[in-house]
Amino acid sequence: MARTQTGPARQRLALAALVSVVMVMTMLIAITPARAQSAPPATFADLVDQVGDAVVNITTSSIVASRQGPGPVVPEGSPLEDFFNDFLDRQSPERGPRRSQALGSGFVISEDGYIVTNNHVIEGADEITIEFRAGFTLEAELVGTDPNTDIAVLKVTADAPLPFVDFGDSTAMRVGDWVMAMGNPLGQGFSVSVGIVSAAGRALSGSYDDYIQTDAAINRGNSGGPLFNMAGEVIGVNTAILSPTGGSIGIGFAMSSAVVTNVVAQLREFGETRRGWLGVRIQDVTPELADGLGLAEARGALVTDVPEGPARDGGMEVGDVILTFDGEPIGDTRELVRIVGERAEGQTVPVEVVREGAAEILAVTLGRRETAEGVAAATPDAQVTPPAPTQVLGMTLAPLTDDLRSQLGLAPGAVGLVIEAVDPASDAATKGLAAGDVITEVAQQPVSDVASFQASVQTATENGQKSVLLLIRRAGNPRFVALSLAD
Repeated sequence: MARTQTGPARQRLALAALVSVVMVMTMLIAITPARAQSAPPATFADLVDQVGDAVVNITTSSIVASRQGPGPVVPEGSPLEDFFNDFLDRQSPERGPRRSQALGSGFVISEDGYIVTNNHVIEGADEITIEFRAGFTLEAELVGTDPNTDIAVLKVTADAPLPFVDFGDSTAMRVGDWVMAMGNPLGQGFSVSVGIVSAAGRALSGSYDDYIQTDAAINRGNSGGPLFNMAGEVIGVNTAILSPTGGSIGIGFAMSSAVVTNVVAQLREFGETRRGWLGVRIQDVTPELADGLGLAEARGALVTDVPEGPARDGGMEVGDVILTFDGEPIGDTRELVRIVGERAEGQTVPVEVVREGAAEILAVTLGRRETAEGVAAATPDAQVTPPAPTQVLGMTLAPLTDDLRSQLGLAPGAVGLVIEAVDPASDAATKGLAAGDVITEVAQQPVSDVASFQASVQTATENGQKSVLLLIRRAGNPRFVALSLAD
């Protein structure tokens, strides 16, 4: 006969069941947000309605030169010259100057009509027309451009405040996050595509590149359009695609908002960019260079030259390794260039460097990059025949003479060793050293004769170093090279 549970027993069972239900619900609540974040939205329609009216189509118009093609060859000034020119103009009117149109995309960033797009969309245009999703058009004026990041800012005047979108934080985006691209692909008008962040921090060819890679469909005409996060914020400007066909294959690039926001702010304020300038030549720190410099890890930017400018005024020297700039850690040269460019001209910033194994903090007042670019001129290559050669580490070396200094375009008092030849099987050849290169430092010490070079190599070997650090100048351009001592 089954036993009947008493009242207290039933209460205990009910309490245990209630506790179990609460625990299960707590677990479900904890798991649900994570799953919701990874699951695709049920629809993107609400997001399109939220931001769509701020996305615009851009049509540009410009006068282009005549098309060049084969034509009759007649003596200049010949009576036949005018005849053939008149004939060709009648047969091919397009040979004369003609008006060309191009299409692109953009987006409004303020209610008073500032618009962001790509520089290549409006470059050379004498007329820029903005078409809004609502169906009306406005003529735009060019505020400023930055070819280095391919960004341009336009301005329209409207009778009423315009819908606009805000920039978001591109650094918060993770690979795999959902994104939405909008624009005017292939001239088809307002269009939307979605995808994910495929990669971040991509560099193509520019000094300030920081591209978000996405598989959201981007085609010709999408250039200058926005790449949105799921909050409706612009985290990139669609700029380029990688494709063997010219159409989207799922590899598109959008310049990150981390770069664009600073550029846009300067273009709106000044009509041009005013980037900070440090005034050094730099190279990446490889593991071999790090070993030669006595660094614990291969990171930072190695200073190879300090011409007259802000860095020299701030006490920076050749051989310094820049580890932080204005408090931000420096991973490589590209990162340093980007961070310096984000700072303002005239700003004084702390720069942490490692010099001969010790850390130092320098205070550098930045100049302006735009006024400093293109100052240095390259020195032409020269054929070198140095006397008294000696072979070390696979290199045939000889001291500089007045004749060699003249051939290489060096200053009269320049010191160093000329590389006459390089053994193809040596580490020097692997590292790209060649005849005509000038070695000015060994182990961060000036060198003027082969004996000093050999002594430095011997010291490094006795100290257990795997490589020795050389400062090389080629056609006036310096760089550090770490040669293996195994040779």
